Amino acid sequence: MQKSLIADISLLFVALIWGSTFVLVQNAISFLEPMTFNGIRFFIAGLFLFIWLVLFYRDQLRAINKKLLLSGFIMGVWLFGGYALQTIGLLYTTSSKAGFITGLSVILVPLFSFLLLKQKPKMNAVMGVAIATVGLYLLTMAGTFSVNQGDVLVFFCAISFALHIIFTGKYTSLFPTLLLTVTQIFTVAGLSILSSLLFEDWKAAFSLEILSKNEVMLALIVTSLFATAIAFLLQTKFQQFTTPTRVALIFAMEPVFAAITAYYFADERLTYFAIIGCLCIFIGMILAELPTKKTKTTTKAIDQPIG
Repeated sequence: MQKSLIADISLLFVALIWGSTFVLVQNAISFLEPMTFNGIRFFIAGLFLFIWLVLFYRDQLRAINKKLLLSGFIMGVWLFGGYALQTIGLLYTTSSKAGFITGLSVILVPLFSFLLLKQKPKMNAVMGVAIATVGLYLLTMAGTFSVNQGDVLVFFCAISFALHIIFTGKYTSLFPTLLLTVTQIFTVAGLSILSSLLFEDWKAAFSLEILSKNEVMLALIVTSLFATAIAFLLQTKFQQFTTPTRVALIFAMEPVFAAITAYYFADERLTYFAIIGCLCIFIGMILAELPTKKTKTTTKAIDQPIG
């Protein structure tokens, strides 16, 4: 099986994990404030991966240097920015609008790839992005669109997530996967904890009454191990075998999985527009995977992975 296909399947699994945890996180942050929750979540994930690193991949510790730490820090900053701006934006806008605007990273990734890395996407990818964007609108909006300050914050969140994909692709082939993942996750944990100390009731993080609640405990275990440790390890490992544009399209499936999960576990009904939107996103992802005809003058693929 080709490495690119394995990478796409693995990243689709990551989108499935993220999409299926929406309900869990929503239940948990009703007891524990968002930045506090993220601080604990990412710290547990980083600790788990660090112990794994020390036990089974100790040789990677020799690769620690300033460039690796800086690369992991940059990835972590953009990832934290995405989570933080989305959380703050949700205070002023609806979750459906936030979902659509966050999904606009599917457009921003190929744009940044072209502007920052001079990578011109294939025509199939451009068409796939356009169809997926329409699908995102139908899935999350299907109504009027007005802009407020929350929407602006969430748009910057989409920029952060897009740049995280770009820089992950740039650094993932240069450094050991596990070590790079641990660095970025601890960066997010540190910035989230600092934010909770400054802007939230951080004392709740030490309340056994809150932490022992089933909703909080289950969400922390699932998101720390699966949606953070395993998910970002897979992204860091396999993004080197695919392109940023394809990654963005695959991750556009996250709200689809979230909608399906909410339908089964939270009794949220899917409208006809939402179903059509899910199909559009799926079609856009498949379209971007279709091979294009190669011209005789072409010496290498236009949309190569970063590295």
